[in-house]
Amino acid sequence: MGASGGVTRNTLRQQIAGALRDEVLAGRLRPRVEFTVKQIAEQYGVSATPVREALFDLSAQGLLESDQHRGFRVREFTVADYRSMVEARALVIDGVFRRIFDGTGRAAELVGAHRAALVSVRRRAAEAARAARGGDLDILIGYDLRFWRELGAVAGNAYLTDFLHRLRVQAWVFSVPYLRGDADVRDWLWSGHQELVEAITAADGDAVRAVLDAYSAHGFDWADRLAAGNPPHPGHGG
Repeated sequence: MGASGGVTRNTLRQQIAGALRDEVLAGRLRPRVEFTVKQIAEQYGVSATPVREALFDLSAQGLLESDQHRGFRVREFTVADYRSMVEARALVIDGVFRRIFDGTGRAAELVGAHRAALVSVRRRAAEAARAARGGDLDILIGYDLRFWRELGAVAGNAYLTDFLHRLRVQAWVFSVPYLRGDADVRDWLWSGHQELVEAITAADGDAVRAVLDAYSAHGFDWADRLAAGNPPHPGHGG
């Protein structure tokens, strides 16, 4: 009975954490707006314990900040934070794919062993690219996160996959307020998912590196634009 209760509470904790993460990514929970365990518990009609645990989980993931006396708020990342996220992501991805495409035939072996999984990744890639080209931010975020997580699983290192997933969630949390207010949003949504999965499926190391270099350059270019104040930070004025 005790074990069953633990599973139920942990599941509820995960559900609440996932729902709140979606609220943050959708821009409905915004930085500098404070909320308490009690408010969230009442919103979802649940007890305080799984809510408190979910909020601490999200804090540990770097998405929330807590104040002992005032409650929680969404962390507000800076452009410098975002640039560091892109740099860290690029360094880790580069290391992962250099190891896979090392000229020893490992890439072809890996692709052969994960051919079925790559079919699912390819579907995620098509949906993500379509959403990016259409400027559909809500659809894109979900498919982009799933695409990279599934692709990371193919690489076979769960620790790196989790680290990169956390970076991507943080990058989306930073980006969403800017993108929602940008009339040119489609120009700043990366849509190279299909090119990347096709290059990996073909075990073409040069093509993979070219797509990943473009992915990183895209992130740095957008950081430069934001650092120049174009567009200004939403809610901060010009």
